[in-house]
Formats: sequence, structure tokens, C-alpha cells
Amino acid sequence: MAVSFDNVNSATGLKKLDEYLLTRSYITGYQASKDDITVYSALSKAPSSEYVNVSRWYKHIDALLRISGVTGEGSGVTVEGSAPVATPPVADSKATAPDDDDDDVDLFGEETEEEKKAAEARAASVKASAKKKESGKSSVLLDVKPWDDETDMKKLEEAVRSVQMEGLLWGASKLAPVGYGIKKLQIMLTIVDDLVSVDTLIEEHLLEEPINEYVQSCDIVAFNKI
Repeated sequence: MAVSFDNVNSATGLKKLDEYLLTRSYITGYQASKDDITVYSALSKAPSSEYVNVSRWYKHIDALLRISGVTGEGSGVTVEGSAPVATPPVADSKATAPDDDDDDVDLFGEETEEEKKAAEARAASVKASAKKKESGKSSVLLDVKPWDDETDMKKLEEAVRSVQMEGLLWGASKLAPVGYGIKKLQIMLTIVDDLVSVDTLIEEHLLEEPINEYVQSCDIVAFNKI
């Protein structure tokens, strides 16, 4: 079933989208898809940090578009006041040249210095993109447990998310009961395997000062290759 959203550039639309993303990492399914691109493109600007879940999702999709792109098909989504998103075809620089300059264009001549540099830049970009794609990525679910029922869980989550490193992207989170009034933080993260070790993240960051003031232990609940 297709998902539908109101105008996501209005306060009401953003609030509904924020509530929708409270327990989801993506608009539909378990991986980024064209549905995420549709909603991402409908937003006129990056959402305010006031909308925590939308802001987290927006940064994640923005990073994916810059790093490896989004290829998932999705289930279909509509956004009020937004036209369907289509992938633009690659433009041919010679085909788009002004008509009035046709007489000056040598279609069979040698490449100019600018054309050679542009071709080299495109080749370098493709090579870099291929190299990034070779570096696998994984989706991880962590259980982060506090010391006791008096631990401020909001500050605990803020402390966890304060850990920033190349190849690490924090995702959706929620609180789950453990017992005796204690709750644990369940949080998703996406990592680039060649850049981030989950064991190192836990041992050298989450269980070290000052974060261990709130965090008693961390467990890997799920670890899936993307």
C-alpha cells in the first residue's frame, strides 16, 4: 500500500512525518529506496533539529546520496504538492549546445583541453564511487543499558549520539523496558565496514568517560550486511 503525506514543508506536515519516522529508519521497508528520495526531494530545505526523527532521517539520506546513491525501488509514496521524482537522463554536452553556434562546432575534431579535464574528472569520480561501493556497509542494532532507573535516558541517548566518526551514521531509536522500572535504549546505526569497528565503538567510546557515566553496558542485538 502506497504511503501518503501532507505538505512536508508545513509545520503540521513535518510533525506528522516526524511521528511516522519515530520507529522507522526509512519511509518504507528496511533499506533506502525511491520512496525516501521522493520525500527528501519534497522538502524545500533541511528540517529543523526540532523534528528529531525527520532531521536524523534527512541527514542519513543526504549522506547516502553523496556516498553511494539509493537504488531501492520502494512501495510507492505520494506527497501533497510534490511532483513525482524522476531520475534525469545524463545530458550530452554537445547535444545541448546553442543552435546558433552549430557552424562553429567541430563534431569530429580533437578534444579541447577543457573536455579532457572534464573526462578525467568524470573517470576519477566513477573510480572513487566504485571504490566506496566496494567498502561494504552494515546495519547494526545496539542495546544500550543504563546503570539504574535513575539514569537520565535523554542524556544517555545524547551522549551515545555524540560519538561521531567517518563511516558512522546513527539511526532510529526507542526505549524498551528491562525490568524493575529500568529501561534500555535500542538504537540503529549504519557503518562502513572498512572504517568502523562496532567492538571498537563500544569499548573505546561508549564504555569510556564521559559516556560511561550513563552507560553501563552495550550489546549487539543484530548485525546485517547491507
